[in-house]
Amino acid sequence: MASEKLSEAKKAKNDEFFTQYFDIEKEISAYIDCNPDVFRGKTVLLPCDDPEWSNFTKYFAQNFERFGLKKLISTSYATKSKNYKIFYQPTLFESTNPQFDQQKSDIKGKIFTLTGDRTGDREINVDDLEWHYLAGDGDFRSKEVTKLRDQADIIITNPPFSLFREFLAWIMEGKKQFLIIGNMNAITYKEVFPLIKEKLVWLGNNYKVNAGAMFFEIPEAIANLEQVREIKADEKGNKIFITRVQGIRWFTNLDHNRRHDAIPLMTMAENLKFSKHKEIRGKDSYYKYDNYDAIEVPYVDAIPSDFDGVMGVPVSFLDKHNPEQFEIVGITDRDNNSGMKTKEYTAKEAPNYGDLNRRGVIKIGNDYIPIYARLLVRRIAR
Repeated sequence: MASEKLSEAKKAKNDEFFTQYFDIEKEISAYIDCNPDVFRGKTVLLPCDDPEWSNFTKYFAQNFERFGLKKLISTSYATKSKNYKIFYQPTLFESTNPQFDQQKSDIKGKIFTLTGDRTGDREINVDDLEWHYLAGDGDFRSKEVTKLRDQADIIITNPPFSLFREFLAWIMEGKKQFLIIGNMNAITYKEVFPLIKEKLVWLGNNYKVNAGAMFFEIPEAIANLEQVREIKADEKGNKIFITRVQGIRWFTNLDHNRRHDAIPLMTMAENLKFSKHKEIRGKDSYYKYDNYDAIEVPYVDAIPSDFDGVMGVPVSFLDKHNPEQFEIVGITDRDNNSGMKTKEYTAKEAPNYGDLNRRGVIKIGNDYIPIYARLLVRRIAR
């Protein structure tokens, strides 16, 4: 049975990762600290959610009154619309409800709403959630869920990783505030980077959890046993499989205090003399790109505080980016979308010219060395 589940998980494009309550709580706290009224009077939509499993719905339902929410809406996909195909058994929450319909349970999404104390116990929490089946399967791209997007003020969720580009575009189309989870590599996507450059999207507060990874809960039925780090049990005795996913970040357009912390830096001369990095310490100068008018800075803490030109820095720079300290002017990429590339290589210059044209390149002697994707940044004069 275990081998069958493992095989099923490997074949599936598995987007079923449930964010842990602790990580949600820690991240949301940063926005409350920055603006205690950030959610007050607002309608929050949690799409691509599964309220019977998801901690997002639980967290916002339990904090409904404290945050001063106007309305909470969460929607889920129909089981048969998901990428993996397994035996599905409705939860007791659904199957014991008078409106339960076995056929709809498989093919219809569900919507959960919370507006106040429905049970009359003078508290607003998960017990006050109301639900019904959606007309469709709950896909966020449907007219039905898009209409809910248009009613909402803030969208918060862990969207399907495979649909991150499309989901972010859907949010931006609706001109909504948001907080979503995605892979760090999304920063370099041609659909995403322009939004970051124009300061329409930035990284959230909780930028590094467990060395840049996050731990997610996944259903037992689709757990990839090779990736499971821990198996726990919930209050009902159900198994919870915990997996670690590398390179995960929160993406948002909500302000937080860390975003305004300046990066402590040394001057160029100090870096060349005292840097802890052997690639910098003891050199006469920083390398300059052969195909960009910029210098190569391989570490964020090696950015020289007194250099006024353009610098190529690791994508992880965004973890500490302060928009009042540095402006993002471009990215090293094949298509030269930033318009900052100064030359294109040909086969006459190097047999790997295609790879060189995708990157910033350092030339040492007759050797051309491609550098991994870099953000191009410039210090803001004070």
